[in-house]
Amino acid sequence: MKKHISIICLTISLATTLSAQLENIDQEYLNTLKNRTAKIVDAIELTDSAKWYRVQEIIIIQYYELSKIHDLNKAKLEEAKKLEGDAKEQAKNKAQLETDASLYKLHAEYLAKLSSEITQDQVEKVKDGMTYGVVERTYNGYLELLPNLTDEQKRFIYKNLVEAREFAMDAGTSDAKHAWFGKYKGRINNYLSAAGIDMKKAEEDIKAKQSSGK
Repeated sequence: MKKHISIICLTISLATTLSAQLENIDQEYLNTLKNRTAKIVDAIELTDSAKWYRVQEIIIIQYYELSKIHDLNKAKLEEAKKLEGDAKEQAKNKAQLETDASLYKLHAEYLAKLSSEITQDQVEKVKDGMTYGVVERTYNGYLELLPNLTDEQKRFIYKNLVEAREFAMDAGTSDAKHAWFGKYKGRINNYLSAAGIDMKKAEEDIKAKQSSGK
């Protein structure tokens, strides 16, 4: 009973804190975030309307906090450009380290908040929603391109795409999100090439197959 009451109190406290944070967001930007996040929350099919809005607020605030971190990093890099030589590089490296630390902390806190409201499977769907479903599309693309992959190779591909998603969901722009997946696709392709798989030939074969209509 005490545990149940504690969970209720925690939920009320979190909801109050979230609502207060939303008041700090510019109304036009808030409306943009509401539209963006509504699609993500709809995908996890919540039947509890109060929980639906709590989860949406958590995601909205995450986007807002991410934008603040990336804006601050951009400002620090602009200041670094005014410096010369080693001082410039040191300032750029310091800015990146501070940004990475902030993103790491925010990422962990965000996942903890989501996990307090929804299941792990639903959390995964939120991650996919924040990264345009690239993991599933890319993974299925590899399976179609290379139908003879071993189970070990499939696991490697999926594991790396999921790892890329963890970074991509914290990126500040669509291009930056896709860049993370591009980086990990390069790692995957190198792994497959080392295993003797000719990626170029595989792509040519599937194009020929599609052209012939088979």
